[in-house]
Amino acid sequence: MTHHKDFAGRTALVTGAGSGIGAACAKALADRGAAKLILIDVDEAGLSALRLECEVERVIGSVADETLWNDLEPRLAGLDHAIANAGVGSSGKITALTMAEWRRVMDVNLDGVFLTLRAAMRAMKDGGGSAVVTSSSTGIKPIAGIGPYGVAKAAVSHMTRIAALEGAPNGIRVNAIAPGGVDTAIWESSDDFQQSVKAQGRDATIKGMAATTPTGRFATSEEIAGNILYMLSDAGSNLTGHIMVSDGGFTL
Repeated sequence: MTHHKDFAGRTALVTGAGSGIGAACAKALADRGAAKLILIDVDEAGLSALRLECEVERVIGSVADETLWNDLEPRLAGLDHAIANAGVGSSGKITALTMAEWRRVMDVNLDGVFLTLRAAMRAMKDGGGSAVVTSSSTGIKPIAGIGPYGVAKAAVSHMTRIAALEGAPNGIRVNAIAPGGVDTAIWESSDDFQQSVKAQGRDATIKGMAATTPTGRFATSEEIAGNILYMLSDAGSNLTGHIMVSDGGFTL
């Protein structure tokens, strides 16, 4: 199947676009003809490093900041697509977590998705469109030690289904991707990961972590971006309220 310029003339919003899955989505959208991309991230350097062959509006800030969305929303008129991808990692058992850490993760991974979807769906209300939320296989399969992350990802999967029902009368499709392990910078926030990298190197650390996945490897950001753009595109026009699990068999 060819995807040549299937987003031609379209405008898309991507959060968490400074690295990893978000950056891969931005590049793929530009390669496939998007006319304008609105990219959001707290990482100004990451956004600045993206060289894309389309009009780009870079917004520096947190998706959990309602003021950011209040300022941006008037400029979203004519939006065709949105990818709610921004997220932060976490570690620690429930009994050891502080309320501040719980809220830090929920602010971005749950509240930020709500604010993204709210703004995007308002912008699409008259013309229709599609959105994809980045959830996680850890929102399906419980994993000890990442409580707020897994809970937030389970919540955004259900938010996706509710948004799909509410958006359908206006021609708005909303789906989610639930990746398993993906080799992105989000792992850098884990102390255990950093210690392992110091001891044996990053490649060996990722390979060891991937041993829990039946395929024996982590996905690349580009692979997950391909899944996301399928659901976002006209090729996925019959999908809404769907949670695509792309995890190498991790949840089996």
